[in-house]
Amino acid sequence: MTQWLFPPRPAPSLPIVGSDQRFPVRRILCVGQNYAAHAREMGSDPDKQTPFFFAKPGDAVVSDGANPAYPSATANLHYEAELVAAIGPDADGGVAIVGWAVGCDLTRRDLQAEAKKAGRPWDAAKGFDQSAPCGPITLGALPHPAGAIGLSVNGEVKQAGALDDMILNPDRIVAAAQALWSLQPGDLIFTGTPSGVGPVSPGNRVVVTVEGLETLSFEIQP
Repeated sequence: MTQWLFPPRPAPSLPIVGSDQRFPVRRILCVGQNYAAHAREMGSDPDKQTPFFFAKPGDAVVSDGANPAYPSATANLHYEAELVAAIGPDADGGVAIVGWAVGCDLTRRDLQAEAKKAGRPWDAAKGFDQSAPCGPITLGALPHPAGAIGLSVNGEVKQAGALDDMILNPDRIVAAAQALWSLQPGDLIFTGTPSGVGPVSPGNRVVVTVEGLETLSFEIQP
């Protein structure tokens, strides 16, 4: 029997729509600048830049209607609405996208800007505690592959786009990720955000929607 130095923390997980089962979260991969308009608002040329990945730890996920706290060490916390692809086992013993969810990539934008300027990693800007709010998993095919994706803050629309505006569609994202990692059941892939990213403050109510999926709603805590 394994003897633990201290009790291990429970594994992070997400609810599954219409089921008592839960989706165990292994890790989170995120695609950067996968919508052309967002790439431009971040100062990049989407025609000259191949979309890239960054990561968040699995325990950055915020689920079951919990409200993330405003993180330390930033004065410029940003929202980014995302379609999330959930990876699971396929019938051939490999892995595939088995479900979908609505996510929000929270970003310490000031720390990201400093890291970019210095040529340093983005970990502190992207992979902090509670940086990945995510709604429940809807199993099966994506209901509306060209559907709307959007985000509002305190009822005011901030982001409004369409999933078919992605530079890389979900299947191509998975293929690109598999060239870099051995994807495993439990991996989540945040597929990028449309234009309109901006700041949130403590007390702000954020609502993220993807057509056909369960809405994600949370309030930033002090």
